[in-house]
Amino acid sequence: MLKVDHVTKKYGKLVAVNDVSFAIGGGEIAVLLGPNGAGKSTVIKCITGLLRFDGEILIDGEKNKSLEAKRRLGYVPEMPAVYDMLTVGEHLDFMLRAYKMDDDGTAQQLLQRFELLDKKDKLGKELSKGMQQKLSICCALVHRPTVVIFDEPMVGLDPHAIKQLKDMFRELKAAGATVLISTHMLDSVEDYWDRAYIMKDGAFCAEKAADDTDGQSLEDLFFALTEGGADAAEGGDPS
Repeated sequence: MLKVDHVTKKYGKLVAVNDVSFAIGGGEIAVLLGPNGAGKSTVIKCITGLLRFDGEILIDGEKNKSLEAKRRLGYVPEMPAVYDMLTVGEHLDFMLRAYKMDDDGTAQQLLQRFELLDKKDKLGKELSKGMQQKLSICCALVHRPTVVIFDEPMVGLDPHAIKQLKDMFRELKAAGATVLISTHMLDSVEDYWDRAYIMKDGAFCAEKAADDTDGQSLEDLFFALTEGGADAAEGGDPS
């Protein structure tokens, strides 16, 4: 479970995130939506412990910056950050060593699913951006986290990798994991989200459950709330 409780992030006088609270249970997929500059990536960086903030964030009941919380967390950043001089295989070995885990075959399965097995001996700096993104996904999942955060995970991926990642979302949900996805590619998450949090100007302008959309698609809901106003989302006159 992921719980974000009254989180605020300021940069001097600029309030990037203003008193945001939400919770995602095990076996749920939530999507975090909003236009550029809405505060989505700031929220994610607070959750993952990359930024200081006011408020509280719990990962499976543990404070997010604690060692136990970090053991449970998987994170795919918006921009893949791989080590230039480590091979693909060494990246996964490094992750397993960092978490003090033995390889139970998960690493090879992930590399095979994302078509990286034949690239196992390639250095990070030799990989294309798309391959780096696939490697970043593998590194985030190899330790079998129970809470997984994806920040624009499909950017740069080929169709095969997108399909595998969508399948992975469903598998994580079925296994009881908590999944949070931030994306601009609304059609990529349309079929399997449970809860949507829509941000604008550093705060939530709406929270919707998948069974409470009045037949609207996620895309229609998003544009109604961020461009047409809340009345439009409820089917009223946006003027």
